[in-house]
Amino acid sequence: MMIGTQRQLEPFGVEFTAVHGKDLVDRTVAEQCREALDRSGVVVFPELRIEDDDFVAFTRLLGEPVIARTSEHRLPEIDTITMDPQRVTPEMAAIRKGNFEWHIDGATLAVPQQATLLTAREVDEAGGDTEFANTFLAYEALPTEEKDQFDGLHVVHSFAAAQLRAHPDASPKQRAAWQKVPSRRHPLVWTRSDGRKSLLVGATAGEIVGRPAEEGRAVLDRLTQWATQPRFALRHRWRPGDLVIWDNTGMLHHALPFKATSRRLMHRTTLVGQEAVA
Repeated sequence: MMIGTQRQLEPFGVEFTAVHGKDLVDRTVAEQCREALDRSGVVVFPELRIEDDDFVAFTRLLGEPVIARTSEHRLPEIDTITMDPQRVTPEMAAIRKGNFEWHIDGATLAVPQQATLLTAREVDEAGGDTEFANTFLAYEALPTEEKDQFDGLHVVHSFAAAQLRAHPDASPKQRAAWQKVPSRRHPLVWTRSDGRKSLLVGATAGEIVGRPAEEGRAVLDRLTQWATQPRFALRHRWRPGDLVIWDNTGMLHHALPFKATSRRLMHRTTLVGQEAVA
């Protein structure tokens, strides 16, 4: 079985139309999807309307799913992503405000998640689009002298750094709670086993090892701005039933802001990472 009609997106990504949810629960289709993901970085299935059980089954055909931390859904592989006060506590809604900042999932792990699958259950017509920025393309476009300068540098990634960007006026109690989450030191330039390189930046990147704090943050902020400029970015406007899959290791992503009272609801699964940052 082949995936439906294919269309290349700009500046990267691929969209498959004329596909229904149950079509994905097929090993051959999953292999084609994985090939498209490896090639294009982002795969979009508009208005797919895949049911949750099929969503998990398809995820398992792509790889090993991460067990969700929130236990908000009857299926342990699914995270329910929302800030709706009818569905989540104020504390969880505040944490998820961090999704408005550019980031990769699992940057504080030794092996970040390989890919993320996100499907829209309820959308917000006034906001909530998701943007992706290709950190492979961003690294490739750097001048040679800057590549030489950044190779060998290491960055401390932390939950605290990401939350502080979302909540700059946080209380001492909040900051102390964030600091309890372990941080991780990674190379600024992630070199894969196949030789490809990408920038590992975003909201979790708090400081460059061995650099004064303000100087390091200035470099990291400049690189995040570089990586997220329009020529490296793709914007997805959500419709009910859409499914988007992205290579989490090579994409920064963020949600465009929406009201805290929004009923926007996404179901998410993620794939266990395959390669440690090096």
